[in-house]
Amino acid sequence: MWVLLGIAVVVAGFVLRLNPLLVILAAALTTGVAGGLGLVETVEAFGSAFNDNRYISIVWLVLPVIGLLERSGLQEQARILIGKVRGATTGRLLLGYFVARQVTAALGQTKLGGHPQMVRPLIAPMAEAASETRHGPLPDAVRFRIRAHSAAADNIALFFGEDIFIAIASILLIKGFLEQNGIIVQPLELSVWAIPTAIVALLIHGTRLVLLDRRIAAEVANARPDEDAAGEVRS
Repeated sequence: MWVLLGIAVVVAGFVLRLNPLLVILAAALTTGVAGGLGLVETVEAFGSAFNDNRYISIVWLVLPVIGLLERSGLQEQARILIGKVRGATTGRLLLGYFVARQVTAALGQTKLGGHPQMVRPLIAPMAEAASETRHGPLPDAVRFRIRAHSAAADNIALFFGEDIFIAIASILLIKGFLEQNGIIVQPLELSVWAIPTAIVALLIHGTRLVLLDRRIAAEVANARPDEDAAGEVRS
């Protein structure tokens, strides 16, 4: 029962708006000590877990690199690049990224995209720049909509694409669950049946992205009269 004190530490830390990393560390130490481990043994458990799963932590090393690139003007360069591409629109750009993300996920390369390493520094700024090139300055509502669609394109493409890869964790999870309920299937069968679902997801979300350009144009056109009226009131 005392091991649940770690949950109380987490809740209290977040309520007090303390540093999340310190809160989680304190909660883990509290749980370990309350569970009968000494302070040294708890720290040793941390070290053993990190050493056994150190390959997972390598991904986090990419984040500081992305931060340095953004500080050096990565987003600005992405905007300039997409502005030079004739015929580029937000919908077409996101549709192209959707297809690329889904194909690479189907091949098991799930780390080639993602919000921190791809959407935030590259895809979202490029999608905004494509609309700015056509429509000029964008209202905040349109800008936020483009960012939301950028994130959604990554999420949906990954979700429906990764199940095609036979060695993904979700396939093994489905296989284990079905076997527990007396249904014997092979991972390859699950992967094959994930292909039609991925195609349907591409068609449905691809249609949404194609229609996105029209929606952006309409929202920008509707926002401009309001901005003009506000400018006249100020003058």
